[in-house]
Amino acid sequence: MALLDMLGQQLQGNTLTQISQQLGTDEGTTAKAVSLALPMLVGGLARNAATDQGAAALDQALTKDHDGSLLDAPHQAVTDPMAFGGGGILGHIFGQRQAPVEQGVAKATGLDAQKAGKLLMILAPIVMAALARARSNQGGANASAGSVLQREQSNIERQVPGGLGGLASILDRDGDGQIADDIANLARGGLGGLGGSGGGGLGSILGGMLGGDKRV
Repeated sequence: MALLDMLGQQLQGNTLTQISQQLGTDEGTTAKAVSLALPMLVGGLARNAATDQGAAALDQALTKDHDGSLLDAPHQAVTDPMAFGGGGILGHIFGQRQAPVEQGVAKATGLDAQKAGKLLMILAPIVMAALARARSNQGGANASAGSVLQREQSNIERQVPGGLGGLASILDRDGDGQIADDIANLARGGLGGLGGSGGGGLGSILGGMLGGDKRV
């Protein structure tokens, strides 16, 4: 199962309701925000795993701290993301780009930056758990997070040209405010489906999993 498919299955129903309650937003807004935040996180991980050193560090982190069991109880990360290292994971994924990424998610979805940051912190350990499980499912001791992410990027780019690659190129830029504008623009264009009636793109793919009938 593709990584974003796995995440989409986990982040609907009661889990989506719980995230909405934590953020103080309606479920449509939450689903829209999740549909952008997830590919941002996966894109950041793919960017980091593009080098041998980065891929090795990611595999080490998964082996040490993430066995995938959080997917069986994602509400635990929803209620207390810091207990699962949410803040630290975000720092490793985005580095100096974390604040601009939060601002970009906020600008694209209508959340304020604080709530966008909280959402990313909730989702970060869940994404790591999904990556750990996907790596395990891929084939034992020789499996790597990098190969999982490469496969995910290939799958997405068949549906959305420039999908995770577009995200990675944004995250390669300097960590200034322009990143926020680029993310918001990508959400309205390449990610698609987040701004209202626009169709296609990652936003619509994930939106279908996350209760697309509730999206605003």
